[in-house]
Amino acid sequence: MAWRCSGRTNADLIANMHAARIITSDKVVEAMTKVDRINYVTYKSEAYEDSPQSIGHGATISAPHMHAHAIEHLLDFLGPGNRVLDVGSGSGYLCAVLHHLVPGGVVVGIDHIPELVDWSKRNLRQDGLGSALDKNEIVMVTGDGRKGYSDFAPYDAIHVGAAAPTIPQQLVDQLKSPGRMFIPVGTFSQQIIQVDKDENGKVTKKNLMGVMYVPLTDADRQQRGY
Repeated sequence: MAWRCSGRTNADLIANMHAARIITSDKVVEAMTKVDRINYVTYKSEAYEDSPQSIGHGATISAPHMHAHAIEHLLDFLGPGNRVLDVGSGSGYLCAVLHHLVPGGVVVGIDHIPELVDWSKRNLRQDGLGSALDKNEIVMVTGDGRKGYSDFAPYDAIHVGAAAPTIPQQLVDQLKSPGRMFIPVGTFSQQIIQVDKDENGKVTKKNLMGVMYVPLTDADRQQRGY
């Protein structure tokens, strides 16, 4: 079970998720192994716990098993040269992992808290990804992620790290044909929804699992605790 995947080290954490079949692809194991979660959390002693953790400003870094689920479901749309948008990019952790899955591509992380965006850049540099930032292979921006980020659209894959009341149409519009989005949706009751757009632009939606995420809202409400 997911809550049993905590480890003493980054390698332990990933191995436990692999053993639990949360991670099934060797590509995901390799990418997650390259990114040490300790560089992206506030409480270093809890870096390898399989649980969400506060990173300040009313935000959290998702539990490792949820990041693993997201990457596994988006994997068919992650490859060389592809473009990915991470909405609610927080500490920058997932952007780092995604970067290793789209060589020659672009990962855009967007968050509406400027302090988190600045912190995420420092985290990425500490993790050895300064050159990726300098080359705009990873782009971290401040903005309202509910509106996407049109400068690099369309995206092969979109990940949303907070729960929207409904699926934002602007994110659907910024999906490439074909493309896929992984997004938690709902208020009291939340579901991860996989949104697929085929090569003709037809959109289909599939419920994947029940979850509990912080809400996707504006910066003021987040800072006030929603």
